[in-house]
Amino acid sequence: MYQVFGFLKNAQNSMTVNALALLAGNGLLQQLEELPSYPWLLTGVALAGLSLLLRYWSLWFFLCGFLWTSLYAEMRLTDRLQPQFEGRPVRVTGYIADLPKRYDQHSRFDFIVTDASENLPSKLKLSWYHPEQALKAGQSWSFTVKLKQPHGTLNPGGFDYERWLFSEGIGATGYVRPEPKPVLVNPAGSKQPLIVWRQTLADHLEQVISGSSTGNLIKALTIGDDQGISAEQWNLFRTTGTTHLVVISGSHISLIAGLVYFLALRIWAWSGCLLFSPPKVAAFSAMLAALYYSALAGFSIPTQRALIMLVMVMTALIQQRNFRPDNVLAIALMTILVYDPLATLSAGFWLSFTAVAIIFYIIDGRLAKPSYFMTLIKINWGTSIGLAPLLLAFFQQITLIAPVANLIAVPLISLFIVPLSLLAVLLIAISPAIAQALLLPVGYCLNGLVELLSALANIPTAAINRAAPPIWTLVFAIPGALWLLAPKGIPARWLGLILFIPLLFPPRPPKPSAMLSLTLLDVGQGLSAVVTTAHHVLVFDAGAKFANDSDLGKTVILPFLHNQGIGQIDHLFVSHGDNDHIGGAESLLQGIPVKQLSTSVPDQLSEHRLTTCQNQQTWNWDQVQFTVLSPPSARFQSENDNSCVLKIESAQGNLLLTGDIEAEAELWLVKNHGKKLAADILVAPHHGSKTSSSPAFLQAVRPQMVLIPAGYRNQFGHPHPAIVKRYQDLRAKWFNTAASGAISCTSQNQGWQVTTQRVATSKYWNFK
Repeated sequence: MYQVFGFLKNAQNSMTVNALALLAGNGLLQQLEELPSYPWLLTGVALAGLSLLLRYWSLWFFLCGFLWTSLYAEMRLTDRLQPQFEGRPVRVTGYIADLPKRYDQHSRFDFIVTDASENLPSKLKLSWYHPEQALKAGQSWSFTVKLKQPHGTLNPGGFDYERWLFSEGIGATGYVRPEPKPVLVNPAGSKQPLIVWRQTLADHLEQVISGSSTGNLIKALTIGDDQGISAEQWNLFRTTGTTHLVVISGSHISLIAGLVYFLALRIWAWSGCLLFSPPKVAAFSAMLAALYYSALAGFSIPTQRALIMLVMVMTALIQQRNFRPDNVLAIALMTILVYDPLATLSAGFWLSFTAVAIIFYIIDGRLAKPSYFMTLIKINWGTSIGLAPLLLAFFQQITLIAPVANLIAVPLISLFIVPLSLLAVLLIAISPAIAQALLLPVGYCLNGLVELLSALANIPTAAINRAAPPIWTLVFAIPGALWLLAPKGIPARWLGLILFIPLLFPPRPPKPSAMLSLTLLDVGQGLSAVVTTAHHVLVFDAGAKFANDSDLGKTVILPFLHNQGIGQIDHLFVSHGDNDHIGGAESLLQGIPVKQLSTSVPDQLSEHRLTTCQNQQTWNWDQVQFTVLSPPSARFQSENDNSCVLKIESAQGNLLLTGDIEAEAELWLVKNHGKKLAADILVAPHHGSKTSSSPAFLQAVRPQMVLIPAGYRNQFGHPHPAIVKRYQDLRAKWFNTAASGAISCTSQNQGWQVTTQRVATSKYWNFK
């Protein structure tokens, strides 16, 4: 133990090392399934005190990162809705804390609670269907709401909504009840001047850009309001690697501060005023400009980081002190970790700090001073290479066209679009006409940029998708990136590419020829199952669609397929036409190659080549037999009963996928197929409703396991308690996606290996 402490004491205790130690302590805590108990925390406090006494600074910072994050997370967890208040009408008073998002049927907003009839969390995420009037940030309201604990779908490769709610401090989600009638307490919102100011600017900007095809992008670049950006546009920016340019990021803050510094320096020197030196005036002006732009963006994490670093640099200029870029970045990192330890739960945190570190690495300390254009090329090349491992780990995608796209987009947005847009926002309250005139060329430029990016995105292999890489591959890829970006003179820099090979092509064990795997995805109150054999993929149903640019095919199924390294669907089944089964089909058909499409509702997918699923259709993949058992040629009256029913048989086990069939179709299946219905695993008919899973049907199937696709606290009460009892009476194990997340079943000689996402990957913030 003494030798360990001696090594730590002799380690280089620079600001950068201490910042990384603080980050490591934070990161360790974020990997835990449960927060440490008090005995462990007391042990950590004792070790921290000992390391402080002995001046082992790296160890002290590591322990402080762990302990502070644990304490902060515990306080955040206690500010969640208690189970006894779920589903109960509760009266709350508070104010709208950000710009509300408007959809076709409802508005959604963050709500800060100032008074409540029960002990509720301080921050809620609320939906209001058909609101009486336009909602504004800063308004104070009194609502009657129904709430539920933070809960979201949980799938491999999918967005962890619960983690996002936790990091944002949202302790419950719910909706506003129309009765008792909501009361507008204070329309002005005078107690929230910053929020009201952003809303006022948003309203003025909405009037000026009304009818503009690029108005949504202008709002995103000026006030950080990105709700108007469509899913297609987000996909375009993601494919071309330019997403960071359409949200207010650190680069925007730094650019505006730099422009203001340059202008203030020249103007003050020209004025001849000697009361303060030009560099000091310029530095103060740059800090004010950065503060103003950060406030416009609502002080998001990237703007916080940029603002902190910029304040440090400008303070050093004012005090006429030298500064090291790595120390500036380290102090910014430490400040963010102390101010908001949960910032590390965001991918943007890692991408933001890594990007700045890469820029410092490839620019700072070089003897040669390249031109602006060459510097821009180096930054584009460097960030594209350096961020590739993280982008692949977070999003399973690498954008090959990003360096070219950014080479064009960065100067245009940074040097023309953003400055002119901000100038228009400054003048918008004084003269809307001048602001509109300034935004006119901005609109033309944005239109041209979008068209150019669209052309780049259509280039074959503009972006490549890969399965989520194992963590160990990053251990090779990150040093490989540093080697590639090293200064001239470092020998054989191209060998850094070799260290990328495990990341891009990780070794994968061969699949047995008769292997069969089923993953019932967690799509809430809906259905989507992915069946894989040794060389083929079948997707059964596609979840629900919520809005024109929001469906579960896009947000759950495609990310899962990318996460698994699946680049093609061999057969897509859409069992019937209910939204919770067909809603995401279009996103799948547009987002990934689909070789064959089958459905019982051909009229709803008539734009695509398809076959109508019907009894007795059969085929074989990799020694696995697939048979359609229903619907018959003489259709049932109920659309639910006309669902496609698919039996899958392998040497190791059988599956039965049933869609939304109810008692009538079940009786027909028993009469016409009898023992052929027997299956090890049954995906519960109609989400476990009381009109399905009839006793005769269950006796024919006699499943060992029943998988129930149901939403958390869904309005239909699925699965019905009587139906669950039927499963239990059969001595079948049953799983519900609402409680388990995605459920994966893989055939083995000894039976089925079952993995649930909440058990496999659950962290301390996830719903238990």
